Order: sequence, then structure tokens, then C-alpha cells
Amino acid sequence: MSEDRKKPVRKEEYRQGENRKPAGKGNGRPVSGSGKPGGFRTDGKKSADKGKNGAGRPAAPRGNYRKPAQAPAAAGMPGLEARRLALRVIREVTEEGAYASLSLDRALGRCGLGSADRRLVSRLAYDTLDRLPWLDCALSQVMAREDTDIRLRNILRLGACQILIEDRIPESAATNTSVQLCVEAGLEGLKGVCNGILRNLIRKKDELVFPEGDKGDALRLGLPEWLWLKLCAAYGREAAEQAVLHRAAAESWTVRPNLTKLTDEEFEKILERKVWEKEKTDLPHAWRIRGAMDIARDADFLGGSFSIMTPGSMMACLAMNVKRGKQILDCCAAPGGKTCYLAELMDGTGRVQAWDLHEHRTALIEAQAKRLGLENVRPMVRDATVRREDLFGTMDGVLLDAPCSGLGMIAEKPDIKLRVTEDSLRELTELQHTLLFVVCEYVKPGGTLVYSTCSLLPEENEEQAEAFLREHPEFEACALPDTIPEKYRVHCKTGLQLLPGRDGVEGFYMCRMRRKG
Repeated sequence: MSEDRKKPVRKEEYRQGENRKPAGKGNGRPVSGSGKPGGFRTDGKKSADKGKNGAGRPAAPRGNYRKPAQAPAAAGMPGLEARRLALRVIREVTEEGAYASLSLDRALGRCGLGSADRRLVSRLAYDTLDRLPWLDCALSQVMAREDTDIRLRNILRLGACQILIEDRIPESAATNTSVQLCVEAGLEGLKGVCNGILRNLIRKKDELVFPEGDKGDALRLGLPEWLWLKLCAAYGREAAEQAVLHRAAAESWTVRPNLTKLTDEEFEKILERKVWEKEKTDLPHAWRIRGAMDIARDADFLGGSFSIMTPGSMMACLAMNVKRGKQILDCCAAPGGKTCYLAELMDGTGRVQAWDLHEHRTALIEAQAKRLGLENVRPMVRDATVRREDLFGTMDGVLLDAPCSGLGMIAEKPDIKLRVTEDSLRELTELQHTLLFVVCEYVKPGGTLVYSTCSLLPEENEEQAEAFLREHPEFEACALPDTIPEKYRVHCKTGLQLLPGRDGVEGFYMCRMRRKG
């Protein structure tokens, strides 16, 4: 239903059904997922329950997360409900391995809060997760012991975020609501400890000491030091920091009309009837909108008049340069955003095979094609790492939007920082290499292969494409089409690397290749 971007995924999890595409930032946008990291805990142990149910989504909150009965004294405490929901998201991510975007969508769904409180929930949850190692470092300097109950630690993290980061929140409000959250979490005996730690933090916040140099920069940005050094080596320190911090689409969505139903002019008239703020982007058929609180339930969206996609995802489709009547393969297609855009660009003609590894994920592609009324989409349950000789040389174009670390979305999805490891990165690059090696066989002579990720790391992007071209001399890199604006194409080397801070879009990579013949 929403953006067609990849989240982090490990090689073994590609086969275990965890391959979800990420959702939006948690302000009521449609949910769909991609990447597949397992659960994690802040004590470094693997979570026994990765927070997934049979439908491939994080499991419903456990009993600990049920809305607690409010004590009479807390019923009128301003901002308590917003902090309660933010804590729920933080706990689900750090204790159960849930994805922050999906957890936040659930927390805000029908919560009854006004727009200001909904924004507060999003800000507190995301800022806490974004700066988690830094907040832990600060708290360690005012706590007598490190082995704190994880429930209390998460409450302290939320309180510390308000005290040290959120400059518009009174320190007394941060402390008092944190104490009340202790009571609601069944930690009434520790509410005095919570109060003492946060008040100690308030007193000593100007005396806190943090590491300097690369270690300090990585800590400040919430990154593992090894990852910070990789980004600096690739882009320089300033550009690397911008890429980490820049929220490409904060509080906004990029939408496009269903090209089989509406012209751009007709779609703009639909937008004019809505209360949303809107502006045309420099991409064809794309507008950026703001102020849509629950876009997933919008009547025009449900009726198939438009879709939500990120700019990078749209450009990957434009790079395919599809024509009417062609045979196209989208290899890792769920939830189907790119599949449907390709089908629309062909005006409902030809055929787009959309593969996914699991039936429940393939059902998402079917649902999206049905919503849009597209009859040239063929969803199929298939493992793209398995060679199918009967398909060799049959496709005019193949899109491989590969499972990746998801680091291009790092500013908008801070839990990515908590998931990526050096081992998972090695596994991912092996999987990407395998997928490229297999799916390239399906491209006809003269046909197009587009490789893409939503990553910032060269080893997942241009290095992967360059290695493929060395090993497959029957393919050659070729220029991106003019439908992608020149201001982006000027950055092409071996493919196009989009950077959030520089380009104002999510971090994304694409390389267009042609099979000689």
C-alpha cells in the first residue's frame, strides 16, 4: 500500500519469510514492510520472540502493553497519554524487536489524540530510539548501577530524551510523567529510584562527559563506530552526517496518480478538494503532500485513484524505461508499489510478473493491484535465488530491488541503527550478489536490468554493480532516461547514488544495465 522500500534483512531471514518493506513514519500512513531483521534486546541477547505473527507483521502487543488503568491522580496529568504511547513503541522495539514504524502506526491508530499530541508521540519515540546509545551513556553517569530492569531503563531513556533533547518540554513534566509510567508498568517500588535518577540528571546535565573523535561522533549520531567510519570514508564527514540526520520527507508523503485512471491534471483537481498542503515535485506524476493524518483511509486512496511512493522508488521504476506491451519481472516485489507503477507506465498492457518468497507477502501485491484495478500484474510465490531455465532470455526488463541494510532511511527509521551489524552486512552483500547472478539470465538480448537498494553503503551499491559488470561482460551500464531529472543524473558514476542531505530524498541507489545483443 505504501512506499516500496527495503528494510534491513539477513541472508537466512530472506528464506524465513521476514522480508518486509518498510512503512511510513507512523503518522497514520499505510503500512507495508520489507526487511527482515530478527528481534534484539538491549542486553545483546537474541530475542526468543521476534515479534512476528503468522501474517508477517510484528505480533500484537503483549499483556505488558495493554493500556493500564489510570490512578485517579494521573487522570488529568497533561501529556501522559502521549508519553504512554511513546513508551509503548520504545518497549516494543527494544524488548520485542518490533519495527518502529509499524509499532508507531499501531499506537497512533484510532488513539483519539489531537494532532499536536500525535506529533509528540512520534517525536519522543523516534528521538529516543535515534539517540539510544547517547542517552544510555548520559544515564550511566548518574546511575549507581547498570543492570537496571529493562522496563525501568526504557522509562529512564524516555525521560532523559525529554530532559536532554526536547527543549520545549519542562523538566518537571518529564520527571513526573516518568514516575507515573513506573507505577503503570508495575514498578511502583522503583518510582523513587526513577525520580532520583532523573532529578540527578537534571542537576548534572551540564557536567556530562562524552567521548571525543570518531567514537564521540558515532555516539552522538546513534551509530556503531564501524558504520560511521564507513559512511565517512564513502562521502566525507559532513555529507555523511547530513545523510544520517536529514529527514527527507518529514511529516510528508509523495503521492502519484493511478496512470490508468487519471491524468496529472485530473489528479491535481482531486488534491485541490482536500485540506492537505500540496506541491508538485520535479519528478513526473509526483506531488508532495502534508497534513494528511490518516491517508490509508482516504476514500480516493482506497478507491485506487493514487498511490504513495518514495522518490527513490519512483526513479527506480523510471530507470526501467518500460514501453507498452513489454514483459517485465519485478523480482523482490512485495508489497507491490514498484510493480504497480511499472504496470501503470505500460498503460495496463503487457505483463509484470511480481515475485515474492512467501504467500502472505504475495497477497499484498495482489491486494494492491486489485485496489488500483490493474489486470497486467501477475503475483507469484517464487524464490528469486532459484534459477528457472524456462525463463532464460524471456524478459524485456528485470527489476531487482534487492534486500538491503535500509540505511538510506536511517534518519526516518532510527531502529535501523540498532539492527545493522558487520555480520548482517556481509550476509546481505552475498545475497545481493546471488540474486544478481540468477535474475540476469532472464533478460533478453537488448533488454534492461535495473539493480536498486535503499542503502548508502558502496559495498551494497556501486561496488556490487561494478563486480557484476566485471563478471558478466554480456551486460553494460547505460545512462538513465531523461524522465529522471538532470539534477539527480549529474551524480551518476556506476549508477546513481541519491543522498538525503544533498538531494532532498531518501538515500537510494540504482544502476541501469543493458544486455548486449
